[in-house]
Amino acid sequence: MSTGSVAPRVAPARGASIDDLLAQVLGGHRPNVDETERLLHAPLDELFPVAGALRDEGLARAGRPDVLTYSRKVFVPLTTLCRDRCHYCVFVDTPGQLNLLRKPTYMSPEQVLTVVRQGQALGCKEALLTLGDRPEERWPEARAWLDEHGFSSTIDYVAHIARLITAETGMLVHANPGVMHPDELATLRPVSPSMGMMLETTSRRLYEEPGQVHYGSPDKDPDLRLKVIDDAGAAGIPFTTGILVGIGETVRDRAESLVALRELDDRHGHVQEVIVQNFRAKPRTAMQGAPDADMHEYLATVAVARLVFGADMRIQVPPNLSDPRELGALIAAGIDDWGGVSPLTADHVNPERPWPQIDDLAAQTAAHGYTLRERLTAHPEFVQDAAHWIDPALHARVRALADAEGLAADVIPRAVSEGGTGTQGGPDAELRSSAHPSPSAHHAASSDPGVKRLAERAASDPLGLDDADWTRLLRATGAELDALAAVADDARRYTVGEPITLVQNRNLTSTGFRRAGRTGAGEFDLDDATAIAADAADLGATEICIQGSLRPDEDPSGYLDVVRAVKRGAPGIHVHAYRPADVRDLADRGGLGLDGALAAMRDAGVDTVPGTGVKILSERVRALVAPGDLEIDRWVEGITAAHRAGFRSTSVLFYGHVETAEERIAHLRRLREIQDETRGFAEFVPIPLPGGDVPLVTGRAPLDEHRAMVAVSRLFLSGSIPHVQIPWTRVGRDTAAVLLRSGGDDLGGTLYDGRVLPDTGIEQGLELPVAAAERLARSLMRPFRQRTTDYRVAPA
Repeated sequence: MSTGSVAPRVAPARGASIDDLLAQVLGGHRPNVDETERLLHAPLDELFPVAGALRDEGLARAGRPDVLTYSRKVFVPLTTLCRDRCHYCVFVDTPGQLNLLRKPTYMSPEQVLTVVRQGQALGCKEALLTLGDRPEERWPEARAWLDEHGFSSTIDYVAHIARLITAETGMLVHANPGVMHPDELATLRPVSPSMGMMLETTSRRLYEEPGQVHYGSPDKDPDLRLKVIDDAGAAGIPFTTGILVGIGETVRDRAESLVALRELDDRHGHVQEVIVQNFRAKPRTAMQGAPDADMHEYLATVAVARLVFGADMRIQVPPNLSDPRELGALIAAGIDDWGGVSPLTADHVNPERPWPQIDDLAAQTAAHGYTLRERLTAHPEFVQDAAHWIDPALHARVRALADAEGLAADVIPRAVSEGGTGTQGGPDAELRSSAHPSPSAHHAASSDPGVKRLAERAASDPLGLDDADWTRLLRATGAELDALAAVADDARRYTVGEPITLVQNRNLTSTGFRRAGRTGAGEFDLDDATAIAADAADLGATEICIQGSLRPDEDPSGYLDVVRAVKRGAPGIHVHAYRPADVRDLADRGGLGLDGALAAMRDAGVDTVPGTGVKILSERVRALVAPGDLEIDRWVEGITAAHRAGFRSTSVLFYGHVETAEERIAHLRRLREIQDETRGFAEFVPIPLPGGDVPLVTGRAPLDEHRAMVAVSRLFLSGSIPHVQIPWTRVGRDTAAVLLRSGGDDLGGTLYDGRVLPDTGIEQGLELPVAAAERLARSLMRPFRQRTTDYRVAPA
């Protein structure tokens, strides 16, 4: 059932046998199954040099030495219904689960374009369509939906959506709909320049034996999957495939799987990349208790895949399924491609594993001697030979996005109507005259859209609405508010995904720092700070949040000394410290200047900064509500400088006091402008002002006020600031659950009081234990994930 059941790793005798085999492979020998199995047992320090040398040879031959590639994509989960029952999968739902989750049977064209257009604006060129296998053959609800909307099959709908995406955005589709027959491959070829389906394994035991991972899944028959890959080659389709490591297969199975794929590529030359993917156990699956793929075995399989396929195959690994510290080992093992990485959408198949930031992936790649370059969904060799590999209907579209090397050009995809490359006829014209008009046609036809239609427009194009439109959404009530919240929740679902996240943290209010020693409640000294941090780490916290201006009689160097003291107590803890107002105090009183203060904070150990210390970006409101806060221009200057210095931050809006709807919208618009400039905001937190409770709509209940604010925040910031955090300390856990269905995806932190001076945290007495957050997520039928401050996977 997992790598734990595989026979123990047996290293053959070192010396001539393995060394000679590796030398032969380096000289061009293609290992058979027996030899591949032997190589899978070989020591990594013998495999890596040969695998790396072959990779480098192939890249040089391709004309891009020392270049690793990735595709900038959006992930579109077209339907999560499936007729299969794989024991490791959390992607699929039943119709009953869809109803409880308020998810559609299939994503509508409007919902698809909402996501894809946001990806287009971020420079994505690939739309990955992933879905369950043939759901209409198991679920009457799927058949009924297809019949109602005029589609003969799920594949028919995939083809329609692919045409729509390319016509409306200029992006290219990579179709991944599972098992396909030859006529279905032919249907998709004119709308999808590449396709894919993982072989996973050739093991018939895993398919035929009760209790194994593929038992009861008709589309996981290895012979059937090999035939699909063969048929794709016969059809001249650039095809992505690969294997899964750690699902219960034996080492022999891995060897057979790799060689079987090579034989198919030998026949047709159509396999554009081989993915070697490691199993990661997921909650709520039959394999939730199985161990993850053994890292040594995984690295060996990656390296041996390179040895089996040789220099010219692209070997891909998913970077989000490995710890960032392991990416260097994967590069050493001979990979040359990271696959699709999204700046917008979650990995809906592995929702517990967020994508790395593309800039971070580029930095990791560069740290190991390689340059990261963007490619299209079809790899460069197939783009450059488009006459053979890509349907003529897509040639102009591919040329518009490709550079001279066949990699991705530095352009934003464009629809025909936006001046993109295309013709009057062909699939674009066919689409626009079809019985399924595009959402943009619906929008144009409505001169006075209702709130639901307005919300759908907002989700698709946030900057296309004017302030009056946004104000109307903020003031929604009753059924219109329900519709607004539902659209916002869909925008959340199809971008950041289903997980509800939480960081284990503790607050430390720096206003209470006393260098000479504490004398009263809420105070602490440097030794206390060290003890507090050690205690927090012992409780499981990965973050200490420090904010609050020091008293005027405290030397400003105290800001830095407190951070150093925290790092002494918990060297690995993430320090999230100092608002723009606090940084300004350090800069001015410490004589460092703003840039100098930020550099000193970095040297002291600050990792990220809070974007708090402002209620709303309006001088009128500041003068009335918080005249002691930093002036708005100085706050903007401070947070922008922090971002430019390499610090990511939160962002906030306090509402429910004297502000107008227009001022809320102006605040959100200004945050988007800052984000466009710096990309420094990780999250947004809409916070009810304590004691405010002034609704925008007279008589509107506080819960509805919060729902409208969260929903509008999600829609306005979608594609810009990814995460909307629900301030459970201000609204309570019950209301937080409702707001997580209005576009929210994060609960902030546990806010541990700790056992050492619990009164030194600003929200002392309010804790959200991990178990309580898990229960809340379960009540919403959504997965729960512990995160780090910067939204990575929290360490175990």
